[in-house]
Amino acid sequence: MGTGTGIGRVRGLGSARHGAHHWLAQRYTAVGNLLLVLWLLFSLIALPGLDYQSVHNWIAQPLVAVPLMLMLVSIFYHLRLGMQIMLEDYVHDKGLNFFCILLLNFYAIGGAAAGIFAIAKIAFTGIVK
Repeated sequence: MGTGTGIGRVRGLGSARHGAHHWLAQRYTAVGNLLLVLWLLFSLIALPGLDYQSVHNWIAQPLVAVPLMLMLVSIFYHLRLGMQIMLEDYVHDKGLNFFCILLLNFYAIGGAAAGIFAIAKIAFTGIVK
């Protein structure tokens, strides 16, 4: 086992004091995702039709485009937080872990940016007649 007292063997192996922030961020984004996805579902149900023109005109409104963008950011951030925990738990090689988290960050940022660009493109092209 080792020599020394019990406290001496475990000194320095305690909490890194960053887990609570990560845990809270996951919970905050989960609540935000729930509220924003419910808003999206109820908004889509309230639309008169789900044809291309109706949805395009709906997304072109600023009070719709901004929450959609916020929803995308929240979803991809929540995805990144959860996948990072999984990678840290199951990928034990330090170099491979770093590479996987790097790819995860590129994916999350790229996915959110592509979605925001698509919504912005619809919002700035105006209302289709």
